[in-house]
Amino acid sequence: TQRITVDKFSRMVSQQEIRDNEYNLNIPRYVDSSDSAETWDIYASMFGGIPMNEIAALDAYWQTFGGLKETLFAHNGTPYATLAAEDVATAIHGNAAVLAWQQKYAAAFADFAAHLKAELIDNWATLNIGKQESAIADAIFQRLEQIALVDRYSAYQALDDQWTKIAVDLEILQTEGFDAAKKVDPNIVLKKKDGKDTEVQEGWLGHVIPFELVQLTLLRTQHDALKQKEEDLAEIQSTYDEILDSLAEEDKESSVVNEAKDAFVVAEVGKQVKQLFGTLAKAKTAVLAYDEDSLERKLVQVQELVDKEKSLKKQIKADADALHLATKTMIEGLTDAQVAALLEAKWIQPLIAALHSIPGSIIADLVSQVRALAEKYATTYAELAGQIAETKSSLATLIDDLTGNDYDMKGLAEFQALLKGE
Repeated sequence: TQRITVDKFSRMVSQQEIRDNEYNLNIPRYVDSSDSAETWDIYASMFGGIPMNEIAALDAYWQTFGGLKETLFAHNGTPYATLAAEDVATAIHGNAAVLAWQQKYAAAFADFAAHLKAELIDNWATLNIGKQESAIADAIFQRLEQIALVDRYSAYQALDDQWTKIAVDLEILQTEGFDAAKKVDPNIVLKKKDGKDTEVQEGWLGHVIPFELVQLTLLRTQHDALKQKEEDLAEIQSTYDEILDSLAEEDKESSVVNEAKDAFVVAEVGKQVKQLFGTLAKAKTAVLAYDEDSLERKLVQVQELVDKEKSLKKQIKADADALHLATKTMIEGLTDAQVAALLEAKWIQPLIAALHSIPGSIIADLVSQVRALAEKYATTYAELAGQIAETKSSLATLIDDLTGNDYDMKGLAEFQALLKGE
């Protein structure tokens, strides 16, 4: 809308240029967004060191973070430098200018959550949905005016990623009223019945407020208890795998393991335990007479896991059903204040988290680029050539220990001569 030219992003073009391109509006015809080809310094490749002109390519960082370049690199008066910091990440994260920049960014957005709450939640009934995203984007851009290094389009993307669901929810509230957030809808899914796709109901869905959000906030105790049982169930599968891996090869050939050798045959395990010990209760005591690595002990372990797995699956199904119904009841009984808090958690908190992650991403990118610079010329061509020569010499010496028929030896002799450069 502002017709701004941004390198590798956008460009104002003339109608004549479009005519010359036969009205082809493919963006790559007009804007080259590709990364510049990587260059290699010949001197640094041969003798080591980091070219100062490649360090200067990161000048935007050095201008913002005063003193950081001197902390990271040692300059000896030549066009090349060496890495001075033992730990690049620690040096960058601990730099005073970096810390001040992060604090400045945090301060710029300190009141942004409250601003969004006032704009989106307090004024939900009267705001203009079509214009609201642009208004919020302008508020973000205004806060970024004094913050160097931050790409405003990255910040806008964080907003745009969230805006679709926010706009849909606002449309529902403005059309149906605030109480729409206290409604649930049947969860309709397609299932095969008599060979045909048939719509059936499987529980409920929040009309505006997601079930999972309610469970993570207002029903956290029940939610966490269910998740713990699910983790315990997953741990049982891991234990199965560990026991299977510990079996001797001859034991893996027995009927308790499937043909693919990747799982126990549960029915066969139960059968063998019953034949050996009778009940599982008796087996737990009787098996102590066997060696710890014996198949008998491991079969009893597996049978215990099988019983525990069955019990857990039953509990998880019951708890999941109970939590689902409790969530439905909770949504239908929400107060207006609870709805506002949940909308804030759904709309605003993810956006704030995304915006607050931007400085960390910028610093992580700088750490990555500095490390890449240091590693790029860490091993010189001369060192590589020396390593190759040493490897050839070692291989040529090892050939002396090989034996074979006359033709084998003639071939090896020729290969050895090539390795030695003869």
